Amino acid sequence: MIALNRIYTRTGDDGTTGLVTGERRPKNDLRVEAYGTVDEVNACVGVARCHAAGSPELDAALQRIQHDLFDLGSDLATPQKSLKEGRLALRITERHVTRLEQELDHWNERLLPLRSFVLPGGTPSAAALHLARAVARRAERVAVALTRTPGEDVSPLCVHYLNRLSDFLFVLARVANNDGRDDVLWEKGKNIGSV
Repeated sequence: MIALNRIYTRTGDDGTTGLVTGERRPKNDLRVEAYGTVDEVNACVGVARCHAAGSPELDAALQRIQHDLFDLGSDLATPQKSLKEGRLALRITERHVTRLEQELDHWNERLLPLRSFVLPGGTPSAAALHLARAVARRAERVAVALTRTPGEDVSPLCVHYLNRLSDFLFVLARVANNDGRDDVLWEKGKNIGSV
């Protein structure tokens, strides 16, 4: 169990933060940006849950995502090469990704087929889920950049999970829009003649 008795420690006043391994990194370090952006996704999902209170099944799915996002943040905050020998770290596993794919398929079955791109919006729940999706895509971009940084080690499953997550949040946004019936569709070139 984690016990947080003091919220502030002053250790970050110099512009650094500690990874799970104890290593200090600048707060603008790409690894910190990666798990910080995952934290933003989690906050967006929390807002979406507030709007999904009328659907226990949707709320439960989003709660599972929030737990996964803490696991993912821990994974990103724990470089394998910095761990002391014999110490284990919390990692995103193939089971995380597979479960997300199965849930994505489950929810997607009930949706109307898409005939256009969907504008973020519709119900408050759908709008919140679209915001979470957009932030998840940003988290994925940062994680990919981290994987391509010399000297950094990142599990490919972190990127796989984030890629599926944004798809999952898109599908849930459509579910929140009355299974796609209330989606706001993009109309190509709609405003060109009105300028």
